[in-house]
Amino acid sequence: MRRLLLGVAGLACVVLLWWLATAVLVKPGSLATRFAPGASWDSLLLLLRDSDLPLHVMVSLRRVFVGLALALAIGVPLGLAIGAWRSVDAALTPTFQLMRMISPLSWMPIAVMVLGVGDQPVYFLLAFAAVWPIIINTAAGVQQLDRRWLQLARSLAASRSETLLRVILPGVLGHVLTGLRLAIGIVWIVLVPAEMLGVSAGLGYFILDTRDRLAYSELMAMVIIIGVIGYALDSAARLAFRRLMG
Repeated sequence: MRRLLLGVAGLACVVLLWWLATAVLVKPGSLATRFAPGASWDSLLLLLRDSDLPLHVMVSLRRVFVGLALALAIGVPLGLAIGAWRSVDAALTPTFQLMRMISPLSWMPIAVMVLGVGDQPVYFLLAFAAVWPIIINTAAGVQQLDRRWLQLARSLAASRSETLLRVILPGVLGHVLTGLRLAIGIVWIVLVPAEMLGVSAGLGYFILDTRDRLAYSELMAMVIIIGVIGYALDSAARLAFRRLMG
């Protein structure tokens, strides 16, 4: 309860600073007043009640899940290989460390030219952003496995597939989930600019639409919605992590 009250107090302080910066410490009629909490709250209620916002949210969540699924499908096998074989680690790690330092957004024009306009470049950018924490954490999980487990599996004449499914994957599950949680945060940040690539739906598209319509209070309401959904995704990931790790 104390932690909850402190969290609420922190949010109240942020709202107070927001109100002071946009409604009190500015000149009357200033553009900043359009971003004030009162106007944003009214627009938020209107968006939730009388708009196609749920459609945009569902489209964005679908893209997030597809991007994360692609990142898992690529990142977990690569992480297992890097963690299990030193030669693979030596061959791939320098390249991966270089590529992961490249902002996913720098690939936006290339993605559009190669993949065209639509969902495909968005999937690519989200998967590219999410794959690195999954690879790194999976590889770290393999390297930190208790070697006695592997020796026991060999002594029991376990095949490679049995060792992988019964020993290695359960042993690195916590690391994979940690990488996935980190990936969710990165993907949610990359999502909005990625959805400005000419798509016709999604939260990023909706942000551009509010800007073009000069609906500044709606724009601020969208910023709040994006933050709330991102927080909910992270909370769901934390809850799943706790339940799976028991």
